[in-house]
Amino acid sequence: MDTLITLKETTMKNHLNLWTTRCFVFCWGCLLALGAHAHGFAVGELFVRHPYTVPSLAGSPNGAVYFKGIKNAGKEADQLVSAKTPVADAVEIHEMTMDGEVMKMRPLSRIDIPAGAEVSMVKGNPNGYHLMLLGLKQPLKDGDRFPVWLTFKQAGEVKVEVYVQTPKAAAQPEKHQH
Repeated sequence: MDTLITLKETTMKNHLNLWTTRCFVFCWGCLLALGAHAHGFAVGELFVRHPYTVPSLAGSPNGAVYFKGIKNAGKEADQLVSAKTPVADAVEIHEMTMDGEVMKMRPLSRIDIPAGAEVSMVKGNPNGYHLMLLGLKQPLKDGDRFPVWLTFKQAGEVKVEVYVQTPKAAAQPEKHQH
């Protein structure tokens, strides 16, 4: 009888180990898939999420780069202090604000990235942070990608890949109703 119980316990342990291993491999695979799908870049304790721009308007000499966010997982604040790219003559850090009914845009010397926080730089965000591309060397076309080097005061420099993408709402044809 003792042999039968020991055999059952051993069989159950083997099944449990097999199940645990399969679960671990599945979860690890999911994490890898998410990492491969995610479009982000790390430097030091900072993580730059999804750099993107929209296709440039015909004849426009300028463009803008946005980010889903810049997250600071560190215990010390940092600052985005500059950026550069080969697709434009210059890159400036900008902030857009509304003054009543008037939109105002101004260059900034930096964007503060507080410790343990994430700064959103999404197109249309109330804080209006973005990178202004001045003197585009060619139009930005949907599907293109290009590099931008971001310089942070503490973390240093990181090269990110910017995706040119048509906003989802703009990609949908308008419904014409009478």
